[in-house]
Amino acid sequence: MKAPVNKIIPVSVVDGPGSRTAVFLQGCNISCAYCHNPETQKLCTGCGICVDGCPAGALALNGKMVSWDEKKCVSCDRCIAVCPNYASPKIREMSAEEVYEEVSGNLPFIRGITVSGGECCLYPEFLKELFGLCKGAGLSCLIDSNGMVDFSLYPELLELSDGVMLDVKSWDPEVYRRLTGADNAVVKKNLELLWRKNKLEEIRIVCLSGESDYEEVLRGIVGLMGSPVTARVRLIRFRPFGVRGRLSGASEPDDRVMRELAAWAGEMGYQNVVLT
Repeated sequence: MKAPVNKIIPVSVVDGPGSRTAVFLQGCNISCAYCHNPETQKLCTGCGICVDGCPAGALALNGKMVSWDEKKCVSCDRCIAVCPNYASPKIREMSAEEVYEEVSGNLPFIRGITVSGGECCLYPEFLKELFGLCKGAGLSCLIDSNGMVDFSLYPELLELSDGVMLDVKSWDPEVYRRLTGADNAVVKKNLELLWRKNKLEEIRIVCLSGESDYEEVLRGIVGLMGSPVTARVRLIRFRPFGVRGRLSGASEPDDRVMRELAAWAGEMGYQNVVLT
């Protein structure tokens, strides 16, 4: 079983607890207006626009596909900047065994792996195979997901996973659709499922005034899970880095807004709020 790998970060301290290897898969099932790595959203269509602009000659158009020579690449990311499709030609089709081989080279400096994207749950069989290999080495396995793939359809994957870091981008369906182009019913379903099964590693909420209804998200979670809420909730300040499209020039919430939001969440019964 193979999956398109965008990148592998050998040691990360921001993708879950402790030091972890972070694996980012290519392809997503929504298009967030504030996505800070939009080049992970789509698979390369082979249009070839990026080829001529590569200063290192690391790209070539072979038939209907763009091939990437990793040894020639100088990581200037010009190919990503010019891509009209929100894709990247710098993708490796890797088997679970190949990814695990890279992960195992980071032992004993990591306590686990986190697989993200794009949306990694588009490749559930790959994840099952990779997690099985990592579990055999005593590593914990986390999923970073937008929640748009129904976890109830993949009980074996959920059993292998030590937890899910779930993005709850909006509570109101219309706001969610404006932000992502999709409906959020399955996200709420996954939120309840993960909570009931004690697989909710973290809830992530991006805060952008006038665009995301983060206060409604906090109210909705309390309405679903009750108070107190013991799950860790990460309130993420919107930052424009990497954002393309209509929100590329949006302003970050200031420190006062974020502190007040965290204090309000505490009053509502949230016991583990982290500001990022």
